[in-house]
Amino acid sequence: MPATVEIRRAADRAVTATPWLTSRHSFSFGDHYDPANTHHGLLLVNNDDIVEPETGFDTHPHRDMEIVTWVLRGELTHQDSAGNRGVIYPGLAQRMSAGSGILHSERNDSPTEPVRFVQMWVVPDETGVTPSYQQHEVGSELLEGGLVTIVSGIPGREAAITVHNRSAALHATRLRPGAAVTLPSAPYLHLFVALGRVAVDGAGDLAEGDAVRFTDAGARRVSAHEPSELLIWEMHAKLGAGNT
Repeated sequence: MPATVEIRRAADRAVTATPWLTSRHSFSFGDHYDPANTHHGLLLVNNDDIVEPETGFDTHPHRDMEIVTWVLRGELTHQDSAGNRGVIYPGLAQRMSAGSGILHSERNDSPTEPVRFVQMWVVPDETGVTPSYQQHEVGSELLEGGLVTIVSGIPGREAAITVHNRSAALHATRLRPGAAVTLPSAPYLHLFVALGRVAVDGAGDLAEGDAVRFTDAGARRVSAHEPSELLIWEMHAKLGAGNT
């Protein structure tokens, strides 16, 4: 498989806009379907959402999906039919495994402040697992610089939270201006600039909301022009290659 570097600009994302929600989709989602843009590796959804105060997603179902939520600003309240409840804030990683089926809601309970978060979906290795929920504080580790593995299903890979996929891991980093990290080397890599502006070897400058999809591209160095926050999926398989 030849090495590829595909840049996806923030302005090119499809947008769902309602009075209470602005959702920018890196991949096909809902009414926004593009057969040429359904996933990269194992990642099917990378939604950059802003939810207005005292609104949110009412109770709705999911099944057979690993759903990871990362808050950038504000707070998001999660509640589900398995009895889990949590308030997610910047620096707190959260994962919900929908498995055999679960109902959940996600709401912004603040009377004044919007919440901005990135929600990411990857397929599980197996269908029909028991639904589960996990959250863990990683904010202090991010302050130290470098990549922090916040979610992983890769055997032997330490992470704050587990995911039901043996070929996927999510890393995050917060970079000060001039600081740099080296991306993992993997068959499939998805880099999303959640905040700030960075330079990537072989891809050039990226601004907030931009993404790069790497295929067998090897380790790349990323340096920050300004305070930045990155989300990086490392994937060692692709959809349909042993995943159900």
